[in-house]
Amino acid sequence: MNVHQFEDKNLAHYSYAIVSNGEMALIDPARDPQPYYDFAKQHNAKIKAVIETHPHADFVSSHLEISKATGASIYVSKLLGAEYPHESFDEGDAIVLGKITLKSLNTPGHSPDSISIIAIDEHGKFKAVFTGDTLFIGDCGRPDLREQAGAITAARAELAKQMYHSLRDKLMTLPDDVLVYPAHGAGSLCGKGLSEQKSSTIGAEKISNWSLQKMSEADFIKELLADQPFIPKYFTFDVGVNKKGAEDYSASVSKVGRREPVTCQGCAKSLNSEIVIIDTRPQDKFKKAHLKNAINLMNDTKFETWLGSIVGPGEKFYLIAENEAVLSKLIERTAKIGYEQQIELAFVSEFGNIETKPFDSKQLRDNQDDFTIIDIRNESEVKTKKIFANAIHIPLHELRERTNEIPSHKPIVVHCAGGYRSAAGSSIIKSKLSNGSEVFDLSEDVKIFQK
Repeated sequence: MNVHQFEDKNLAHYSYAIVSNGEMALIDPARDPQPYYDFAKQHNAKIKAVIETHPHADFVSSHLEISKATGASIYVSKLLGAEYPHESFDEGDAIVLGKITLKSLNTPGHSPDSISIIAIDEHGKFKAVFTGDTLFIGDCGRPDLREQAGAITAARAELAKQMYHSLRDKLMTLPDDVLVYPAHGAGSLCGKGLSEQKSSTIGAEKISNWSLQKMSEADFIKELLADQPFIPKYFTFDVGVNKKGAEDYSASVSKVGRREPVTCQGCAKSLNSEIVIIDTRPQDKFKKAHLKNAINLMNDTKFETWLGSIVGPGEKFYLIAENEAVLSKLIERTAKIGYEQQIELAFVSEFGNIETKPFDSKQLRDNQDDFTIIDIRNESEVKTKKIFANAIHIPLHELRERTNEIPSHKPIVVHCAGGYRSAAGSSIIKSKLSNGSEVFDLSEDVKIFQK
């Protein structure tokens, strides 16, 4: 049995190929199916099965596309309510793959329809368990994403209770040497304390993972529900896309409209002023010249997450990059969360009629009361440490909807923890305020105030 882990660092997502005797199964594949086809060819294997541990909220899966292209069967829990051709794969069900067997465990908690998959070798030994978003390395899945989406919705407290029993009655009963392969690692918003490790064992997790320690059901529920990360706007949307099955990746990406570079005032005027502009260029270029109402969401490792947190499902947007190569890559990354069809036009920009004035952080250091300070960090960050005592806290993912709460009688300074989010936040506020108020990005200078 050969297990290969595929990693998408931007979404902290792990998917898997399992190969035995020329047959291959995929678990939780990413949007682009090509790496799995390449791996199958490299190992002279035929893709026979695609297994979804649950309908994912944070990325779009290629399960339907792979099934159509290869003839592989899709296996999911009957509770998922899948709208594509599939085989039910619940407790007691098994798939024979070459010389090994894959068995399903119903492990609700992250979602009502979550399953885990046990890989059993030809000698009947339990070798590995693919835990989806149920058990992570160092954590377990959050239970608050399925109150408004899916074939079955469930309150977070009820799912937290189910998670307690799934971990203890199902996964902790497996032999200690069974390898644990989760669907996510550190940086994912599907949990709150995931490890940098990419795999573990049941025995190691029993020792180090907080969620597997001895505690009452009530204490577990209280701890699991506390301080979960925010929920991006796109999460509920992606659950629906995955329940239905996404359009083929390459075909969908190829439909994105492209236009010649915006190089002049006339080009800019041809754009619809009602459509938001996502400008991904580095902040120094953006500040020197950008289009009116543009949001500076830079090309960074968390681009997909913040795009899907700032722009709502179904909302059209323009996508700007600094060159054609970056633009093509960002369209592909946009497709990972199913937003590619929302791109009104994608283009390179060489023109801007708005300039952002540089900000001297010494002014803020000497006269904080002269400014309205906006802290756009997440709730947990502010709870841990306030940087400015008089700052108004509005998280970045809520900022577009709450700019009316910002006093504008003083210059506005926006900060986050390191400078990336404040570039987006300051540009959002600037695009929303109509009274000409000065808006400044504290950027990386925020670190001066954290010492």
